[in-house]
Amino acid sequence: MGKIFMVRHGKAAAGWDGDADPGLDAKGHAQASQVADKLATQIASPVPVYTSPLLRCRETAGPLAVLWQTTPIIEPRVAEIPSPIEDLTARTVWLRRVMSGSWDALAADPESVGHDYDDWRVEVIAALTGLAYDTDVVVFSHFIALNAAYSAATGAEDVVAFRPDNCSVSVFETDGSSLRLLQQGHEAETQVN
Repeated sequence: MGKIFMVRHGKAAAGWDGDADPGLDAKGHAQASQVADKLATQIASPVPVYTSPLLRCRETAGPLAVLWQTTPIIEPRVAEIPSPIEDLTARTVWLRRVMSGSWDALAADPESVGHDYDDWRVEVIAALTGLAYDTDVVVFSHFIALNAAYSAATGAEDVVAFRPDNCSVSVFETDGSSLRLLQQGHEAETQVN
């Protein structure tokens, strides 16, 4: 059984309404350095490091990659939930609305037509269980993707079942087909960015 150390990215320089792919702000860079030190202490020796292709996750993974002298592997399946809306302001309104409901409500949401969010969740879980079925891994990901993993592990039905803080680490275990939550990451009242 492998462990998945799933890290939410550091504080982004902009939210969903300001930039489609922001990097980290100064606080986010400091958080990334702190979580790298924490992981390097918590995990006895370097393990594979995976990251969402989005800039805020790649920048969060950077300090750990330097410490472990490795290159993070891009894993598109752990990227943030895709928006059905291009307009940055409108997609923020959509996200806030679907975050307050269940996974079933998201699948039935009229603005979400054309996107299979059940399939997106399955892909997030398949990525995690496939990457860690026989080894421990670190995965840098996003708020809703972390909630997809949390829901799979706990049976929670809400899109937002917990609110992972920036650079919080949730630890899951997998047998290659399912997830079990070992440690929930630190929660905070935080905006999705």
